[in-house]
Amino acid sequence: MLPEHARVHHRSMVLQHLFHSGPTSRADLARSTGLTRVTVSDLVAALLTEGLVEELGTRPEGKVGKPATLVGMRTEDFHVVAVDLAHDASLSGAVMTLTGDVVARRTVALDGRTGTEAVDVLRDLCRDLLAAADRPVIGVGIGSPGVIDPAGTVVEAPNRGWYDVPLATDLARDLGVPVHVANDANTRALGEYTYGGASGDGLMVVTVGQGVGAGLVVDGALVRGRHDAAGEIGHVTVVDERDEADGVPLLACACGRRGCLETVLSVPALRRRVAGLTPQDSDAALASVGRLLGTALAPVVSALDLAEVLLSGPPELLDGPLREAALDTVRLRTMPVIGHALRLRTASLGEDAALFGAAVLVLSGQLGVS
Repeated sequence: MLPEHARVHHRSMVLQHLFHSGPTSRADLARSTGLTRVTVSDLVAALLTEGLVEELGTRPEGKVGKPATLVGMRTEDFHVVAVDLAHDASLSGAVMTLTGDVVARRTVALDGRTGTEAVDVLRDLCRDLLAAADRPVIGVGIGSPGVIDPAGTVVEAPNRGWYDVPLATDLARDLGVPVHVANDANTRALGEYTYGGASGDGLMVVTVGQGVGAGLVVDGALVRGRHDAAGEIGHVTVVDERDEADGVPLLACACGRRGCLETVLSVPALRRRVAGLTPQDSDAALASVGRLLGTALAPVVSALDLAEVLLSGPPELLDGPLREAALDTVRLRTMPVIGHALRLRTASLGEDAALFGAAVLVLSGQLGVS
């Protein structure tokens, strides 16, 4: 580690503490971060010069001596632009404060456009959002479907017609601000972790929409995997001939195989499955899918000793018999010490989870805050 790397890490530690804990004194920052008072004073001076923090007056200590001066992040004085590309028919975005308050929203229709035309729509949306911000924008965060590498290149997103598209680099050049791009399921996990109060010890967010994916946060860090494709549980095969005999269809998947989790858990598949059924039969049908989901989750939960699994999607489909059956199945298939304490619930941030996560991409990439 070079000295400049250590300084970046220490800067991140200070900003992390101020972001999550609020205004504090330099002495308390030193105690909380384990850094020396000299190092903290030097870092705070630099952050004051950058305009990222401000002094907020003294705190009555009730002690003999000079009162401590509080410093805090200027979270309301900067904006981030967050964009969600998960929906097939449209792109949505928001201007947000650093604490997650939405200042402005925009949605644009894709009208079937893919490839470079879809990139043009995205670029125009970002420009519109930047124009809507009335404070300095520290960056743009984008949650996109597909496999995304750490540099923000879309390795493949078939539904967008994007293959090896350097989205972050191209948009940063065109927009004049830093741009960070990650998989939309990963951004949802980051959003739930930073803004939704989810556990960072071991968190999995399963996104259920046109497809099925997942984002993982373990020990406070996003899990990417060797091919930047960690969390692709939608293409785990869970249905076979035995399930088909019990009324669960063995369907072809977009990946070319049959019986993938996505063929039964995606929103279109769930709606087809319950269409026209009585409430009792609908509950039974959703529970059967929940058991298949639990079968796919159990080895992941067990291997990583996860604390929480969150389901992100329509609550009328996910929060009920499906969720309960999934949890029962995970507990049946894992050691009691792992499965008994597992929490399996619906996501707290709803449809905005990807936007919150996209904002976290910027906070992490530009400030080191997550």
